[in-house]
Amino acid sequence: MDRADRLKRLRFRAWHRGTKEADMLIGGFYDRYGAEWNEAKMAWFEALLEEQDVDIMAWAIGTAAPPERWDGAMMQQLQTVNYIKHAR
Repeated sequence: MDRADRLKRLRFRAWHRGTKEADMLIGGFYDRYGAEWNEAKMAWFEALLEEQDVDIMAWAIGTAAPPERWDGAMMQQLQTVNYIKHAR
């Protein structure tokens, strides 16, 4: 799969999680950072999408510590949550 198709697939999966909150958090993260990801970062995100939304959200907002395999620069970006866009 070429990069463009892979990114489209990731975007779809990021924005179709099952709850509005998860869509905004995970989809918003993708929208903010996805275009600049290299192969390793895309692979990290693909693997993260296999996790349960409640776990991803808990790691992002700090109510649970992320497992060691997820901890690092990408998780720190996810934890900033300043990329979420919402209607006022």
